[in-house]
Amino acid sequence: MSTMRLGLTVQDLGRSWSRLQVSAARRQLAGWWHNMRSRAELESLDNRCLQDIGLTRCAADFEAAKPFWIA
Repeated sequence: MSTMRLGLTVQDLGRSWSRLQVSAARRQLAGWWHNMRSRAELESLDNRCLQDIGLTRCAADFEAAKPFWIA
């Protein structure tokens, strides 16, 4: 049986790990941006629109007041 060499170096693995970290950071930032936009939109809805989606003004205000980093 022969062995197969992958040809990966420590530097290759380090670069791959760095790319994964950057990708994870981008996803986190995108999630935070989504939270901020969604909460601002929710806050701007009038009572009739909130009723259409089944929320009270109190519940909408509570959600809109959350910091962007909290899901």
